[in-house]
Amino acid sequence: QSSTVDLMIRSILLKHAGKYGCRAQTSADTVFAESELLVRGPPGPPGVVIVEEITDTTATLSWTRGLDNHSPISTYNLQARSPFSLGWQTVKTDPDPVTGDMESAIAVELNPWVEYEFRVVASNAIGTGDPSAPSRGVRTKEAVPSVAPANVSGGNGRRHELVISWEPVSEEFQNGEGFGYIVAFRANGTRGWKEKMVTSADSTTYKYRDETFPPLTPFEVKVGVYNNKGDGPFSKVVIIHSAEGEPREAPSDVKAHSISSSEIRVTWKPPIPGPGRPRGYEVSYWKDTEQEESGKKQRTVKNETSMVLTGLEGNSLYLITVKGFNSIGQGPPSPAVTAKTRKAPPTQPPANLMWIQEGNNVSLSWDPVKAKDNESDVIGYMVLLKQEGRGHNQVTRTINPSTMLSLPEGGTYIIEVRALSEGGEGAVSSQVRVVTSSGVRAKSNQCSVHCLPQSLTWTALLLVLLVPSASCSLDSPLQSQSNLAHPLRFRQGYQLNHKR
Repeated sequence: QSSTVDLMIRSILLKHAGKYGCRAQTSADTVFAESELLVRGPPGPPGVVIVEEITDTTATLSWTRGLDNHSPISTYNLQARSPFSLGWQTVKTDPDPVTGDMESAIAVELNPWVEYEFRVVASNAIGTGDPSAPSRGVRTKEAVPSVAPANVSGGNGRRHELVISWEPVSEEFQNGEGFGYIVAFRANGTRGWKEKMVTSADSTTYKYRDETFPPLTPFEVKVGVYNNKGDGPFSKVVIIHSAEGEPREAPSDVKAHSISSSEIRVTWKPPIPGPGRPRGYEVSYWKDTEQEESGKKQRTVKNETSMVLTGLEGNSLYLITVKGFNSIGQGPPSPAVTAKTRKAPPTQPPANLMWIQEGNNVSLSWDPVKAKDNESDVIGYMVLLKQEGRGHNQVTRTINPSTMLSLPEGGTYIIEVRALSEGGEGAVSSQVRVVTSSGVRAKSNQCSVHCLPQSLTWTALLLVLLVPSASCSLDSPLQSQSNLAHPLRFRQGYQLNHKR
């Protein structure tokens, strides 16, 4: 009922083929015409695929022709799959190509003793059609192996051993039952090959032991394959050395000395170079009151020649030996040496801390620490300055029970003191908390005296006020951080003793 004079069929399919008619009508007459529409498409799937004959490397296939969908079939594609393939794979054929007028062909270059399924796909000028249904599964016949082991190598092992290794041959290429390996080797310069059978298809290593050949003897080696059908090829000949064995010599010049109450440093020299080179060292240590079997062992991370033993008991005598090791085993131990750990550090912390703060400078003092008979003598002190809220730490060492600290910037600081001894660091003191203002330093005639007293008598307070010095402020006992009493020392040199 309009002026349109054509019909458009979009996304046309094979089912749209047929007769199409058109009728033109006026009040005076009617005219009708029709025409047949032919739709061409890729071929339909071929019929059932039959395996007519099977050998070790070929399969003769036949099938029936499918619909050509109005475009002649030009070629057929033969496909196969097996437990070793990634889905369906196109196989080589005889003849090649398989033309559209054929209904049989031979799949070639298959692997022996592998189960296959086959299918056929037809193509024409329009495209490639759907595949046929798979054939039944068939196994190719057995054959002599044709693939040699890859990556033949070896080495290491125990003394007088020749270790030979290889990558196993996949089941896809074993070609039959009774698959195994033939390991052949001979010392360099000799003529006859020694051959050993390895019957397991999964084997990857063979070890040959002969005490007549020295360490690191070079051998020519090759590895072959076989199955029930016969012997297959050998790999290329490679040179493999027999094992060098575990270390034969003990480390020399072993020395040990104490560095704290819980640590001993041990040093040694490597043994003379030769077969059985160490790849690391093991240090054994035990107290003189214990048996060696109950001792402890530590190994170096790499081929190092020193070690620090930690976690030891203070004031104790230890026996120490060193021996080398490698992937083969351990060597003999060195003669035992002795070292005695130092006495433990003092358990008494520095007490009666007193400090004078003048701007960003802090003068700090404390009572000397006296070591007990079973403790190491004090050789100095360590003062740790920490800034709250930041990672700034400052360590000061002094041999006297006093020090001067300069605070680097404004903020809140924590001060701790420890005694130092040959046995290590002693117990930590009570903390001192100091607050400074950023960019502000006290005037030279202003200072603040702080201590950790329990209480001050009124007499002591009056005496402080009588000292002829610059203007000073004394912290209230309510602001003290400990219950300790201590003499107060002033920068002008005056000294004031107070009584409890």
